[in-house]
Amino acid sequence: MERFSLCPSCTACPEVVVEGDTICIGEDENTVVLQKTEWNVLVDLIRSGQLTRL
Repeated sequence: MERFSLCPSCTACPEVVVEGDTICIGEDENTVVLQKTEWNVLVDLIRSGQLTRL
C-alpha cells in the first residue's frame, strides 16, 4: 500500500491511497474509489493537458 498526502505539511488533509488495483482519494466518508483503469484515464487526461490547474 502506498499513501500520498495532498498536503505534505500535515496529516489532516485528504490523501491518495494506492492498494493493488484500487485507488482511494479523499478522507473519511468523502472518498472516491477508482479502479486502476479509471486512475490511468485520469493520469492520461492530466498528462495530455486536457485536465489542468484551476
